[in-house]
Amino acid sequence: MPRPSSGGRARGMPRRSGTRRTGARSRIVSISSRKSKVSVEQFSCGFRRSLPCGQVSDLFPDILAGKDFRRLSEAIVTAKGRGKHVIFMLGGHVVKTGVSPLLVDLIEAGIVTGLAMNGACAIHDLEIAMWGETSEDVEEALEEGAFGMTAETAAFMSAAIEAAFSGTEGMGEALGKALIAANAPFAAKSLIASCQARGVPLTVHVAIGTDVTHQHAHASGKAIGETSMRDFRLFASLVERIRDGVVLNVGSAVILPEVFLKAVAVARNKGVRLWPFTSANLDMIQHYRPLKNVVQRPTSIGKGSVGIALTGHHELLIPLLVASVLHKLKGP
Repeated sequence: MPRPSSGGRARGMPRRSGTRRTGARSRIVSISSRKSKVSVEQFSCGFRRSLPCGQVSDLFPDILAGKDFRRLSEAIVTAKGRGKHVIFMLGGHVVKTGVSPLLVDLIEAGIVTGLAMNGACAIHDLEIAMWGETSEDVEEALEEGAFGMTAETAAFMSAAIEAAFSGTEGMGEALGKALIAANAPFAAKSLIASCQARGVPLTVHVAIGTDVTHQHAHASGKAIGETSMRDFRLFASLVERIRDGVVLNVGSAVILPEVFLKAVAVARNKGVRLWPFTSANLDMIQHYRPLKNVVQRPTSIGKGSVGIALTGHHELLIPLLVASVLHKLKGP
C-alpha cells in the first residue's frame, strides 16, 4: 500500500468531492445592474372605489396570467379597431355557466366576427332560446332511461337541419333562422339567434353520436353530416382571414381545437399567410388538444403570433374579459 502523503491522501487516489475554500472574495453585483424579473411597475395599482367595473383588469399585475389577460384584451380591442376577425369557439359548458348575455354584448358591439360551436353548445343555446332552461341531471335521467330523450329539442333541431339539407345552408344558419321564425321567447339570451340577427357567421361542428339529439329515431345522419360539413367550409374561410385577428377557444376540449387545426391546415395548403394572430384557450383545465392545436402549433410556425392559455372558471373569466374589452373600446 502506498504511504499517505503529507496532505493525508494516498497517492493515486482521487480527491474528495466538495468545494474547497480558496480564501477568494465572493463576487458581488449592484441591484441597479442586476436583471430582475419583477418590478414594482408591474404591480397592481391597488383598489379604488371610483374604479369602473370595466377597468377591473387594471388591478391585475402585469405578471404571468395577469399580463396574459391584458395582452388578450388588448389584442381583441386592436383587432376590432383594425376591422380584423375575432372568432370565438365555444363548448357546451360555456352556455351552462350563464355567460351568454355577455358574449351577446360582444356580438352586438360588432366585436365577434365569427362564432363556432360544438353540438352540445348548440343544443344548450337552443333550449335557452326556446324554453329558458337547459342541462339535465345526467345521473338521474340515465338511471330512468330518459337521458337525452327530450322530444321538443330533438324535433326542433331535426326539422331545422332537414330543411337546410334540402337547400344550401349550414347547420348554424339553419338553427338561427329557425329560432327567428319561431319567435323564440328568450332570443335575447341566445348566441345563435343573436348571430343570425346581426349577420355574424355561426358554424356548428358535430361528431355523429356525441349529441343527445342523435339518439332520436328521426335524426338524419346525412343531413347532420352535410350541414356540419358546410359549416366547416365556412369556418375554414373565416380562418383564412385571421391574420392580425384573434381566435379564442372557450370550453371545448376536443372537437373545436381539432376543427381549428384542420382549418389552419387548409389555409396553409392554399398558401395563405395567416400570421401574425393571437390565439387563446380559456378553460378550467388546460387540456392537451386546446394547448397544442390552438395555443401552440398554429402560432409557433409564424413570426409575431401569440398563444395564450388562461386557466379559470368561465363564469369568472368571461365577465372579466368582456368588461375589460368593452371598457377599453368605450374609452375613459
